Amino acid sequence: MRFLKFPALFSALCAAAFLAGGCAGYHLGPVNDQTAGAKSVEVLPFNNQTLEPRLGDAVTQALREQLQTDGTYHLARSSGDIVVSGVITSYGRQGLSFLSSDVYTANNYQVGIVAHVVARQRDTGKVLLDKNINGYTLVHVTSDLADAERQSLPLLAEDLAQRVTEQLAEGAW
Repeated sequence: MRFLKFPALFSALCAAAFLAGGCAGYHLGPVNDQTAGAKSVEVLPFNNQTLEPRLGDAVTQALREQLQTDGTYHLARSSGDIVVSGVITSYGRQGLSFLSSDVYTANNYQVGIVAHVVARQRDTGKVLLDKNINGYTLVHVTSDLADAERQSLPLLAEDLAQRVTEQLAEGAW
């Protein structure tokens, strides 16, 4: 009854209880029940089976950077607890929007990549992850499509690396 005399105090306490209760299920750190950085990951160079040059190097570098940024695993140059390898199997583009004056000329493309990624435990050889993972980015074309695609390559590799890192960090193998 005392709270009814002070409605501002009552509403402030209710708001604080509501906000604190909303964060009850949130926890900071890895979601796969391990300590951050406890296991190390070695990323082998990705094999590029497409005709797009330098794609394997870009994906390998982006994956290493993304794993370092994520922090769930420690990045190892050799002898990691988990070894990640991959093969880039597909690279392509699809027109999303077209010029109003010419319906055959694309103005924006969606560029996609597919990589078959395998993660194994080094000591047991147990396969932790074995699946195809897609990555995408948008490309706006002005006058030179090849140059626009070349400039979008780091964004494409970064999107794929982020998706691979999510699969590894969540541990939903």
